[in-house]
Amino acid sequence: MKNINELRENLCKLFDGLKNGEIEAKHAKEMNNAAGKIIGSLKVELEYADLCKIKPSIKFLDSSE
Repeated sequence: MKNINELRENLCKLFDGLKNGEIEAKHAKEMNNAAGKIIGSLKVELEYADLCKIKPSIKFLDSSE
């Protein structure tokens, strides 16, 4: 995954696969857990930047790439 848009697309595909029965619930749960950790780490980085009054350059959040 290059950016947050790809993560979102992958999560939508995961949801569809789970809904269609193509992906096991256990597998989907683990993938969602990993995605949550990625998003959580981005949130920490953004909160830190806010506290330091800086504008971060987070490549993963740059959807233009």
